[in-house]
Amino acid sequence: MLASLFSVEMWERFSFYGMQGILLYYMYFSVEKGGLGIEQGLAASLVGAYGGGVYLSTILGAWLADRLFGSERVLFGAAIMIMGGHIALALVPGVPGLIAGLVLVGVGSGGLKANATALVGSLYGEKDERRDAGFSIFYMGINAGALIGPLVTGWLQESQGFHWGFGAAAVGMAVGLVVYALGRSKLPAQSHRVPNPLPDAQRRKYGVIFAGIAVAIAALFITGTINAENLATSMAYAAIGASVIYFALIFSSKKVDATERGRVAAFIPLYIASAAFWALFQQQFTFIAVYSEEKLDRNFFGWEMPAAWVQSINPVFIIIFAGIMAALWTRLGRKQPGSALKFSIGLFVMGLAFLAFIPLSGDGKTPLLALAGILLLFTLAELFLSPIGLSVTTKLAPKAFHTQMVALFFLSVSLGTTLAGILSGLYNPDDELPYFIGVGGTAILLAVGMAAASPAIKKLMGGVR
Repeated sequence: MLASLFSVEMWERFSFYGMQGILLYYMYFSVEKGGLGIEQGLAASLVGAYGGGVYLSTILGAWLADRLFGSERVLFGAAIMIMGGHIALALVPGVPGLIAGLVLVGVGSGGLKANATALVGSLYGEKDERRDAGFSIFYMGINAGALIGPLVTGWLQESQGFHWGFGAAAVGMAVGLVVYALGRSKLPAQSHRVPNPLPDAQRRKYGVIFAGIAVAIAALFITGTINAENLATSMAYAAIGASVIYFALIFSSKKVDATERGRVAAFIPLYIASAAFWALFQQQFTFIAVYSEEKLDRNFFGWEMPAAWVQSINPVFIIIFAGIMAALWTRLGRKQPGSALKFSIGLFVMGLAFLAFIPLSGDGKTPLLALAGILLLFTLAELFLSPIGLSVTTKLAPKAFHTQMVALFFLSVSLGTTLAGILSGLYNPDDELPYFIGVGGTAILLAVGMAAASPAIKKLMGGVR
C-alpha cells in the first residue's frame, strides 16, 4: 500500500521538479536561447507565485476529496491533469503554452499532494509509532523523483531545448499514472470513503459558488487588477485569507469537539513556523536558481554542469539521510522530541544555512562544494520540519476535516513559497550581507520563540506528539 503511493508521488515529483528545475530559466532566458525573455526579477516572483498557487490549490483538491469523491479518486484525476499540463508546456510554444501548462500542473499538483499525504496517514493509527518513519520513507520517494527530474530535464534543455525537457516531465508523469493504476486495488477501503459527504440538496448551491469564484478571478485578470507585477503579492494575500477562513470554519464546526479544537489551536504556531521555513527553503527555485546560473563555478575540466542540476543536490542528501532519520525516530519512540521542538530545530538550521552565505559574499565565483554544504543544511532543516509537518497535521486533524487539515498545512507552504519569490527580489548581488543577515537572523529568532512555546503547544495537542 505504501509502495503504490510512494510510486505515484515519486513520478509526480520527477515531473514537477524536472519542470521547475528549468522553468525560471525558460522564463528569463532570451528568445535567442530558447526562453521567453521575461525580466529576471519578475520571472522569479512569478515562479514564487506559481509555486504558491500549487499549494493554494490543495484547498480545492482536499474539499473535493472530503465532500464529493474521496481522496483516491481525486488523486487519480489530478495526476491525469498534471500530465496534460506538461504536454502543453512541451508542445504549445510561447506564453500561451506557459499559462496553460502551469495552470494544469498547478491545479493538478495541488489535488495530488493533499490527497497522497492523507492516504499515507490513513495507513497508520493515531498513536502508531511507525507513523513518522512511514512519512519519512514516503518523503524519500518524493526526493528520488526530485533528484532524477532536474538531471534529465536540465540535460535535455541544454542539449535539445526547453520543450524537450518539458516533454520528459510529461513522460515521467505518464509512467507514474500507469504504475499507480496497477496498484489502486491494494489501497485500503477507507481511501475511497468520503469523510464528510455533501448532501445532494447542497450540490447546486456549491456549484454556483465555485462558478462565481471562477468568474471573479477571471474578471480580476481581465481588468488588470491582478497582473504579472502584483501576482505574487495577490497570491500571498489569497493564502492568508484562505487560511483564516479555513481555521474559522473548523473552529466553528459542530462536528469538531473540544479536544479537536485544542489540537487545531496547537496547529496555528506550527502553521506560522512552516510558512517562515518555506519562505527560505523554496528560494532554491528563485534566488539559488539565479545564483547557480550566474555566480556558481560549475566548470569541471572544461565541461560546464547545467545549472538546473543544482536542484538535484538537496534530493541526494534527502535520500541519504531520510532513512537515517526514520530509523532514529523509530528507535527513540516516545523519547523523541515533540513536533513543535522539531519544527524549531528545522527553522533554526534553515536560518544558519542563509548565514552560511556570508563568507561567500563579494566578487568571484562560489565553489560548488561550498553551495553543496549550504544545501546540506537545507536538507537537515527540511527533515526536521517537512515530513514531521505532514505527519503531525494528519494526527491533529479533526475527523470531519481530515484532508482539508492537510490542505491547511499546504497553505502554509503556499504562503512561504510565494514569499520566497517576493524575498528573492530583495537580494542585491552588489550588497549581499543585509539580505543574508536579515533573512537568516529572522529565522533563528522565530526558531527560539517556537522552542520557548513548545511546552504550551504540547498541552494543546491533547496527547498527540
